[in-house]
Amino acid sequence: MFMMDDTNEEQGGATRRTALRGLGLAVGGMASATVLGTSPAAAAPRHGTTTYVLVHGTHSAGAFWTPIARELVLRGHRVVMVDQPRHGVEAFVAESYQRQDLAALAVEPSPLKGLGLDDYEARVTGVVRRAARNGPVVLVGHSLGGVSVSRVGDAVPHLLHHICYMAAFCPSRVLPTADACTAAPENADAVSPVELTVGDPDRLGVLRLNFRTGVSGELALLKEMICADYPDADFRRTLAGMQTDEPVAAYAGRAVGRAGRWGRVPRTYLRFGRDRTIATALQDRMIAEADASTPGNSFRVHDFPGASHVGPLDPTPVADVLDTLAARGLPSDLPTTGRPAPRSPGFRRTCLPSHVRC
Repeated sequence: MFMMDDTNEEQGGATRRTALRGLGLAVGGMASATVLGTSPAAAAPRHGTTTYVLVHGTHSAGAFWTPIARELVLRGHRVVMVDQPRHGVEAFVAESYQRQDLAALAVEPSPLKGLGLDDYEARVTGVVRRAARNGPVVLVGHSLGGVSVSRVGDAVPHLLHHICYMAAFCPSRVLPTADACTAAPENADAVSPVELTVGDPDRLGVLRLNFRTGVSGELALLKEMICADYPDADFRRTLAGMQTDEPVAAYAGRAVGRAGRWGRVPRTYLRFGRDRTIATALQDRMIAEADASTPGNSFRVHDFPGASHVGPLDPTPVADVLDTLAARGLPSDLPTTGRPAPRSPGFRRTCLPSHVRC
């Protein structure tokens, strides 16, 4: 595990397989993704069209967001779908993966080895700085993308109008990394892909999964993890957008937002009720611990009771919520007010209708 101080800076160390426990998969789409790199420091945010900066999760790409991004653009917003380093249009596709030579795939080196949260934070912060020149920025992360939201929210809170976690990791001082979150007792019911791992993660430096498997049992496990109630055709389309490798350091990196920085930014959580990757009970714990750290600025929680890990197949309900965030943010140096609700301190909950499903 990486050892880090309260600034979340990486200090070095070894990585383990604990990320396999409730992996936090975020799947890719079939459309091409938008990629923006880093840039010099931007000027202070100004009034203008809101830009949504969307951050994918593990084994995924910016294209994951395509259906939601389309909805937001059609409602008049600007959208950037970030590809993290060596994801999306920069993706590494192992030669042995193309041939489905699993013995060779178990040892083929990965250029993602050595990448970590510093790299992910730098990529997203660069996009936020550029977007903030043109108006307010809403930063949204899914799954493992939540750790980038926390890191960027801590680095440049003054550039963010609102942050949002969509069934995403939100580490705390008690659970400071994605590894720690997945190992929490509240995630005991999550489905683990450990039996699908190809090669040794410690040697390869990545968690490598074979999404082109034809083994029925492995496909059933992947579907349960990702989108159990999707039609099979949509499940196969989802798998087609996924990438084999994710650096283990991304799971081990500390991503704890500080109350005086990340804690100043208004925030929302989209809580998925049928998530078998980041269990709903773990989502509740992360929300509660975040709210306890910033009692004057609590999560606004929107429930999607029927949603599995990737969310509703129809993007409209999620886009409906995200659309409201353009008007919800407050200046990052001002606290928001929130009333405690039954499930955790500071919850503000909106329940989506029971018929909303994946």
